[in-house]
Amino acid sequence: MGILSGNPKNEPMHYGEVFGAWNYLMTAQGKIAGYQVLINHTGDEDLKSFLEDVIKNELKPEVEQLQELLKANGIALPPAPPERPSATIESIPPGARITDPEVAAKVSMDIAAGLVACSTIMGTSIREDIGAMFGQFHMKKAQFGATLLRLNKEKGWLIPPPLHVQQSEQA
Repeated sequence: MGILSGNPKNEPMHYGEVFGAWNYLMTAQGKIAGYQVLINHTGDEDLKSFLEDVIKNELKPEVEQLQELLKANGIALPPAPPERPSATIESIPPGARITDPEVAAKVSMDIAAGLVACSTIMGTSIREDIGAMFGQFHMKKAQFGATLLRLNKEKGWLIPPPLHVQQSEQA
């Protein structure tokens, strides 16, 4: 039996796992604060509800799991920004507001980047529990991405790239 055979929680984390988990945690904590700000700018109730759901059911559980993992392995946690206060959209001057389509596009980009980050950490992990944790994060993120894609389409916020339409030879 080697050092990496047995209960994965008893195995040491390698530097890539430490960096990946630490960096992902720092990013997730920043997204919570950032999305709280975006909620203040959001006028669409469906988008606001979506952002609140992402914070409550994706980001905060990820933060808790990652903090637990890093603490159990004796790794100092990254600093977290403070919670942001609630504001009414009317208190934000019109020229300073972030529009709903801009909010949706930003969150869509974040989800896409998060999927890549989860895949990268999964691919570099040798501890099965860490790979599985990021696999769960990946699945949850993909589900939120599909929900936001539908919302973008329903609201008319999606700006597709040029569409490739094949011409038939008979035309």
